[in-house]
Amino acid sequence: MSRAPSTDRSAKDLPPDGFDDQGGFREDAAEEAQDHAQADDAPEIDFDFEEGAVKAGTEVIRRFWTTLPTSPGVYRMFDDKGDVLYVGKAKNLKARVGSYARGQAHSNRIARMISQTAAMEFVTTATETEALLLEANLIKQLKPRFNVLMRDDKSFPYILVTADSEAPQIVKHRGARRRKGSYYGPFASVWAVNRTVNALQRAFLLRTCTDSYYENRTRPCLLYQIKRCSGPCTGEIDLADYQGLADSAKSFLAGKSNAVKDRMREEMQAASETMEFERAARFRDRIAALSAIQGTQGVNTQGVEEADVFALDEQAGQFCIEVFFFRNFQNWGNRAYFPKADRTMTPDEVLASFIGQFYDDKPAPRIVLVSHAIEDAELLAAALSSRTEYRVDIHQPQRGERKNLVEYAQRNAKEALGRRLADTASQGKLLTALGQSFGLPAAPRRIEVYDNSHIMGTNAVGGMIVAGPTGFAKQHYRTFNIKSEELTPGDDYGMMREVLQRRFKRLVKENPRTAREAGTEGGVQETMVETAPESDTLPPWPDLVLIDGGKGQLDAARTALEEIGVTDVSLVGIAKGRDRDAGRETFFVPGRPPFKLPPRDPTLYFVQRLRDEAHRFAIGTHRAKRKREMVKNPLDEIAGIGPSRKRALLHHFGTVKAIQRAAFEDLAKTPGVNAATARAVYDFFHTQT
Repeated sequence: MSRAPSTDRSAKDLPPDGFDDQGGFREDAAEEAQDHAQADDAPEIDFDFEEGAVKAGTEVIRRFWTTLPTSPGVYRMFDDKGDVLYVGKAKNLKARVGSYARGQAHSNRIARMISQTAAMEFVTTATETEALLLEANLIKQLKPRFNVLMRDDKSFPYILVTADSEAPQIVKHRGARRRKGSYYGPFASVWAVNRTVNALQRAFLLRTCTDSYYENRTRPCLLYQIKRCSGPCTGEIDLADYQGLADSAKSFLAGKSNAVKDRMREEMQAASETMEFERAARFRDRIAALSAIQGTQGVNTQGVEEADVFALDEQAGQFCIEVFFFRNFQNWGNRAYFPKADRTMTPDEVLASFIGQFYDDKPAPRIVLVSHAIEDAELLAAALSSRTEYRVDIHQPQRGERKNLVEYAQRNAKEALGRRLADTASQGKLLTALGQSFGLPAAPRRIEVYDNSHIMGTNAVGGMIVAGPTGFAKQHYRTFNIKSEELTPGDDYGMMREVLQRRFKRLVKENPRTAREAGTEGGVQETMVETAPESDTLPPWPDLVLIDGGKGQLDAARTALEEIGVTDVSLVGIAKGRDRDAGRETFFVPGRPPFKLPPRDPTLYFVQRLRDEAHRFAIGTHRAKRKREMVKNPLDEIAGIGPSRKRALLHHFGTVKAIQRAAFEDLAKTPGVNAATARAVYDFFHTQT
């Protein structure tokens, strides 16, 4: 990896028409070298105020170019603050970087990027395929400003039928596949997985309980009584028969749904002929459950067993990519993505970069269908194939069922983007009205709302929600466990001071504001242009902070910010009306008398939505913390006691109280517990009393 070459060459040292034969830029390599740069066919920059900066950036790139090898690799461009501007891959690093150093024929986007470049870093790879994979990984990690960025990067849920216990369990699964068993997915949403698992429970009567719950049952649970489980925990079904149910479930999920349903119909008919009507009714209900799964899948396929469909739509300089998942001839849902990309980029560039990031942490199917032809489709397919045990094909279908699937996905992308644009326009009007109501110099781009939740001071938490031009930004939500031991239980003012000080101390440390950013009238707008070039990118600092509380809470918040030197953030307190009725809120703004908004003002409804979301988030976090405390096991506090030893102790003694009363000799006789662990458990309970 290189960062600061010592060699310096002026512009006259570079040949005007290309570079030398020792790995330099050549005219016949122009098409290859401008894979990412959009150079030769783009217009020259047409803004004079950046001309000097572009020349300075070009000189920086030229200095790095002189020492580059001709091997494949990945390059990164940095600004003067050390932030990554762009990550790109190259088959020939010297040729690719040389395309930026030509000093002409760059698009506005590339010219802006060059003008801000202060340093570069490089990583060489053995092949271009490795470079492509590394590029996608770095883009997801670093989120460079000038790359296509995939947002909403949550992992997809799968259905897991376990194989590490005597009675297989069917569960929802996310993350790494470390547990032994059969995985089916991905599903587009948790809702789709939960619906499918519930239906499979009714159809195959598989257990969903944890292993510890299963091993400690002495009688069947409620799920057995309502015919959602066959009760293998207490021997209500033979384990061999239960394994047969699990195999049938796996066959259904693997695409053999018709064969499974036909077998059930045969058994239902046989039971009916032998006058076993209750047994026949059970098979009837199981068939109905399977039919319900297939009936809610929408579009299904006849000739496409396994494929992902990517369809892109562009409107008003924004992009939407709709992804459909087809597995085992079944549609397992779809999800819309709105990647961050410069409006000058072409759809195929956006789609190619998105797909590379999409499969960075998940396996690709055998077929990937796309709505736009991708220039490096073969290279991308080879990169995806290198991570799987089979060949991955990427192509744009021209006819037949596959073409219909892409068109269907593209219609969904167009509709999703249309809804998003409409919502954004409506949100923009509300933000403008909100800024006017509270006397802000401009419409706020980032709003933070704070609320606390506790019961008599116990399990106290603070919650922060964030909203912006596209609505609630849940990836920016934060929770604060109240840590101060000096607070009186139930001191809401003290809790608010702690939350705001912790939030803004970190903000000042990580994103200090310059004088220009913290300026008066007009400074806010200048900051927005600098820190948020995209219309839906949130700046790090809030333009408006809403406090769920009246004058007392507002004064506590203002004092907390003044103590750390933050005096230029707009604060507003929201006091609930008499009887806590919505619509009678009183607003407190420093320097203004308290006021109310008209009862049917859309701005009032907007503020109520913000406050209610903060309340929902805070109380939900509090309840989760309280639940964890209620079910907390003292054994969890003992060093060296993991799930296996905890299970062994509970299985041997039955309860924690029995473990607490046990003698050291009895603890040491527990299967799976050695003498050192027994001593740790004995000492823990006897030193606590």
